[in-house]
Amino acid sequence: MVRERQRNGKLVNKIFPYCMTAPAIILFVLFVIAPFIYGLYTSFFQWDGLSEMKYIGTQNYSFVFQDKNYWSALGNTFKYALVVTVLKNGLGLALALLIVKQVRGKGLFRTSLYMPVTFSYVVIGVLWTWIYNPTFGILNSFLTKVGLGSLIQGWLSDPNVALYSVAWVDIWKWIGFHMVLYLAGLQGVPNELYEAAEIDGAGKFQKFWSITLPQINGILVVNVLLAITGAFVNNYNLINVMTDGGPFGSTEVALTYIVRTAFDYRNVGKANAMSMILFAIVLVIGFLQFRVMTKEDNYE
Repeated sequence: MVRERQRNGKLVNKIFPYCMTAPAIILFVLFVIAPFIYGLYTSFFQWDGLSEMKYIGTQNYSFVFQDKNYWSALGNTFKYALVVTVLKNGLGLALALLIVKQVRGKGLFRTSLYMPVTFSYVVIGVLWTWIYNPTFGILNSFLTKVGLGSLIQGWLSDPNVALYSVAWVDIWKWIGFHMVLYLAGLQGVPNELYEAAEIDGAGKFQKFWSITLPQINGILVVNVLLAITGAFVNNYNLINVMTDGGPFGSTEVALTYIVRTAFDYRNVGKANAMSMILFAIVLVIGFLQFRVMTKEDNYE
């Protein structure tokens, strides 16, 4: 009886982890893996989403490579991703460095910065559309009252600034999230390292460059990777709400053009081919970024 109970106990211990992870794995397969495989499959067909599919091989991919509008939208995506990634991490790290110090009201400050993360893209988009409004928006009103009327412009109607105006909203929404991650990393840096550096006569910049950055390199890699992937695959809702591809296509990014191709132009096969190309680009960029930023750790 004792041996049998021990065997049953060992069997339960082996099965228990799989039982606990099974629901998450099933959901991941159903809502991520299966749609991806189906999207890859339909990218080889001519299909409007309703009628019978017609196999055309790699013609959809040929059409995509000849589509100037897609590559223009992809160029906007790269601009958007560059601005968003740099500012999310730069401002997030700067705010974390400020909050990690013993300052009054830092709990309230941290909460207020993180609060936009909890809002949906639709709410954020509508809110900032009002703020940017050229007639009654508070941004232009504020610039007028402080004597900076020369800076007033159509934030969402000017092709030169519309994309960056939307990018700022994305930054504003997620900056608190990146700040919290950096804050967690900074709190784990031993004070002894800074004390030793002060004894050696190191300045603030030297301590930041030689101690802080190497110590939070893992957090930095995660933050940059999240910012890059988010800028490529999570920009549809915000742009769709605020500009819908915006003046003269200046805010048309890859995702908005893919959705437009699938639902407006009724070409699901080509839209899925675009999605596969975008996925490959994001995968390569993420891999290269991860390899470059962890190069020193790999040598260790």
